[in-house]
Amino acid sequence: MSAASAPATEIYSPGLEGVIAGETAVSTVEGGLRYRGYPVTELCQYCNFDEVAFLMLYGELPTPKQLTDFQSRVSAARKLPECLRPLLAALPRNVSPMDVIRTSISVLSHFDPDVNDSSPEANLRKAERLYAQIPLAVADQFHLSKGKTPVAPRSDLGAAAHFMYLVRGKEATPEEVRAFDVSLILYAEHEFNASTFTARVVVSTESDLHSGVVAAVGALKGRLHGGANEKVMDVVNAAGGPKNAEAWTLAALAKKERIMGFGHRVYKSGDVRAGVLKAYSAQMAGIAGTSAAEETAEIIETVMAREKNMYPNLDWPAGRLYHALGLEIPIYTPIFVMSRITGWAAHINEQLAKNRLIRPRGRYTGPDVRSVPAKTWSA
Repeated sequence: MSAASAPATEIYSPGLEGVIAGETAVSTVEGGLRYRGYPVTELCQYCNFDEVAFLMLYGELPTPKQLTDFQSRVSAARKLPECLRPLLAALPRNVSPMDVIRTSISVLSHFDPDVNDSSPEANLRKAERLYAQIPLAVADQFHLSKGKTPVAPRSDLGAAAHFMYLVRGKEATPEEVRAFDVSLILYAEHEFNASTFTARVVVSTESDLHSGVVAAVGALKGRLHGGANEKVMDVVNAAGGPKNAEAWTLAALAKKERIMGFGHRVYKSGDVRAGVLKAYSAQMAGIAGTSAAEETAEIIETVMAREKNMYPNLDWPAGRLYHALGLEIPIYTPIFVMSRITGWAAHINEQLAKNRLIRPRGRYTGPDVRSVPAKTWSA
């Protein structure tokens, strides 16, 4: 057998850990998280989320005119099909908001004028509309699930301020908007994570952008991915305050309980995003009077580092920040969707630009070859 025809060496990596599954220019976690080359720490320092959303979709930070035009298009798209709100109102109130958002995005596809066009230009238009529409669907479902009337959208607010207004019915303070804005920047993109890879797999079949996003939402729902931020306050509250936090954490570790918000498949010595958002979480906790939760979290962090060499991921401060902002737990992961739509759309267009069907192999572990017992067939 020639070298050219010899079978490749079979490599198996559970969970595809460490496997390079494709090339991307959208982001990298090497040497610190960077979006399109820009360190995420600098983006959080100097940009708002609308600017980062433009960067994700178009590859460059916007000029002032480009940003104004982008925000105008997004503002004009802040509307939902008339049939969607009655559907949201008719759903059982105990339905997971993530399931509702998944359904909403599927419904939105039916009314998108570019639904059957998967060109890069059409996908960017669809992405902009979803960037505008998803926050409305999240906020409408939040109010309708409580039997309340949704808040009408506005055209004069940026993404972070607008969502806070939609949920609260009043404008947030500049400090609250800034903290929330930074969280959206940090959630926007993270290379080949589970939901992004799911979106790329779907569109690699030449399916459409909305289908890829719907599938990505399904992946993000899981508690080992986006759903972890919803469990953070459960952990903090269960610890019983600063005086009990160390003993509680040690007991939980002794029982081999999983403490949500810690550890990451890629980051082994700490998630840079968690470090950035921690300061905003502490600031908002001071304003909201929830500093005891921050003290408790700090003790849990110390014990986890000392005992398990595990460090917080982004969900750990995000869950506490959203609590301090007065946001309710069921919408934490939908907020993740509002942000990550920008990264998903960027990866979808990138996948389609040089598409190859994603079709890995599986390692067979079933029975060896065996024959079906012979028998006479009868009708």
